[in-house]
Amino acid sequence: MKEPSRSPVPGPAALLAACARLRFPPHRIAHLLDASGRYDEQLAAEFPFLIRLFHFRADRFTQGGTWHSRLELFVPLDGPARVRMGDRTVALQPGDQLVVDNLKLHHVLNDPGLDTRVVVVSFLPEFVYSLGSPSHDYTFLLPFYARREGRPNVLRARDALAAPAAEALARLLGCHFARGADAVAKAGCKAWLLVWLHHLARHFAPAEVRRSEFLRQQELSLRLKPVFEHLRDHCDEKLSLAQAAALVHLSRPQFVRLFKQVAGTTYVRYVNHVRLSRAAEILRTTRRSIADIAAEVGFSDQSYFDRLFRRAFGEPPSVFRDGLAGRN
Repeated sequence: MKEPSRSPVPGPAALLAACARLRFPPHRIAHLLDASGRYDEQLAAEFPFLIRLFHFRADRFTQGGTWHSRLELFVPLDGPARVRMGDRTVALQPGDQLVVDNLKLHHVLNDPGLDTRVVVVSFLPEFVYSLGSPSHDYTFLLPFYARREGRPNVLRARDALAAPAAEALARLLGCHFARGADAVAKAGCKAWLLVWLHHLARHFAPAEVRRSEFLRQQELSLRLKPVFEHLRDHCDEKLSLAQAAALVHLSRPQFVRLFKQVAGTTYVRYVNHVRLSRAAEILRTTRRSIADIAAEVGFSDQSYFDRLFRRAFGEPPSVFRDGLAGRN
C-alpha cells in the first residue's frame, strides 16, 4: 500500500518544534572575551563549526561589544531583539535571520522587556570554502562578504525564502543535537548548513560580488590583524592613528578608510571600546577603585572614563559593579 503523503511542516513551525526540547541557558560569555572584546571559542580543526543556544533577558546577559573571526548567523525565536553592529542598529523580529558583521563590534542591546531565545550558528570560512574548493563554492559565503550599502543582510521572516531557510536550520539543529557526534551526524550538519546558506545566497543574489572581490575582502581583514593584536595586548598604551597606520604599512588616509571598512567604526572609538571592555572585565573580577581601573586601561581623566563607560554600558562603572550580583 502506498504510504499516505504528509503535509510538510512550515519552516518557522519546524524550527520552533526543533527547539522545543533544547535548553537555552542565559547568555553568559564574559569568561570567553579578551581585553579587546574578542569572543574566542576553540573550534576543531577538522570541523570548525559551532551552534550556541542562548536566552537573552533584560539585564541578564553579557553586555558590551564583541568581535570574532568566525562567520556568524543570529536568529531570535520568541521576541524582538536589537543588535548593534559597528555604527548601525538592526531591529529583529522572531524568525528573522541575521548575517552578522563578525569583525565589527556587535552586541544585543539591553532593551526593557527583552526576552527571547536565540540560535547562534558560527563557523570558519574554510569549513565551506578554501583555496582548494571548487570556485563556485564561494557563493555560499556571499551573504557574509557581499554587503549592501547602509543595509544589514537580514532574511526577514516575511520574505519568500524565510520558510525553507528556517526548515534547513531546523534540520541542522536536529543533526547537531542528535545523540552522538559520529561522522554521519557531522556530514548532516554540513549538508543542512549548505542548504541554509544556499537559501541565504539566493535571497542576497542582487548583492553578489565577484570571487576576486570576495578574496580581496578577506585579505583586507587580515591586513589589520597586527593593530587588533597590539590593542588587545597593550590597551593601556597610547598608539596614535599615525603609529597604527605605520604598523600595517599604510598611509594615514588609507588606514582610516580601511579600518572603518573592516571594523565598522572609527579607530578612536574602537580604542575606547577595547579599554572599556578591559575595564568591565576588571570590575567583574576585582574590588579595585574606579580611579585605579581607569588609569590601568589608559584613561588619565576619570570623569571622561565614567562618561564613556555610561555611554557604552548604560550605567556608570560603580552601578555596573554593584549590579553584577543581581545579573548572575
